[in-house]
Amino acid sequence: MREVVKNSPQTVGYSCLEGIKCEIQNDNFKRALFDVAYPHGKLHLGRRTHVMGILNVTPDSFYDGNRYNTAENAVDHALKMIEEGADIIDVGGESTRPGAYPISEAEELKRVIPLIKMLSKQTRKPISIDTYKAKVAEKAIDAGASMINDIGGLLMDKHMAKVAAEAKAPVIIMHKKGKPRTMQKYPIRKNVMSEILSSLQKSVSRAVNAGIDEDKIILDPGIGFGKTLRQNLEILKRLREFKRMGFPILIGTSRKQFIGAVLKLSVQERLNGTLATLAVAVINGAHIVRVHDVREAVQVVRICDAIGNS
Repeated sequence: MREVVKNSPQTVGYSCLEGIKCEIQNDNFKRALFDVAYPHGKLHLGRRTHVMGILNVTPDSFYDGNRYNTAENAVDHALKMIEEGADIIDVGGESTRPGAYPISEAEELKRVIPLIKMLSKQTRKPISIDTYKAKVAEKAIDAGASMINDIGGLLMDKHMAKVAAEAKAPVIIMHKKGKPRTMQKYPIRKNVMSEILSSLQKSVSRAVNAGIDEDKIILDPGIGFGKTLRQNLEILKRLREFKRMGFPILIGTSRKQFIGAVLKLSVQERLNGTLATLAVAVINGAHIVRVHDVREAVQVVRICDAIGNS
């Protein structure tokens, strides 16, 4: 039942079965610094926390839907986020909020490709394509994107790992329980940390077996994707445990429902709650935070970095 990772002296991976404890062994267990190469440079993760700015070109995203509905105003917003300190711009053309309906590959391409072509000519910062569709990722890389952010953890589209490997692009592997349309109706029922670690290890095995360099893998436990309020809080509290896998950690909490549930606030009022979760995430080991509000997030992570490095 073991799923052995080929050509990888660092990782011994296997899928964890129900009732069997999942232990992940990795020579990188104590790594603090990671150099993640992309076509125009490297992300030096661990020296300071990096900020990923969210750029949704969708009509129905839970916070910024329909704000950036042309390539021109989307590029303007991206450049503004870069001025505010964003290290990465994450472009998404399909909403994956709880309850969202999927869109066609053609529609997603129509939304993101013109934007990526325009933006890549105006910045050397890495552009990430937020998609679980291999063809969209491939076309986005051709258009100038340099990273893939896959909410499906390489498991929703069997061709995604190959696309990432051939492009030599860094890949963010996220854990998700179920599909966006129904994921909050059927969240994780058992031990949330064990299930996420097991699933991420399966995704890492797929990545390495497809030829993706381990130094290009970033992990995201998927806050809000098929998790209860209590489970989201537990993930943040125990975030440091994901370091056992030996990869950089990205966390995305920005204005999400669990913050609103705790504070009884609308999405427009969740900035302060978001910033509190970012502080906890950074102190507990996050290397990248994915946010809507770049200027405020940069201030928070810089203070956390200063404390952590003191």
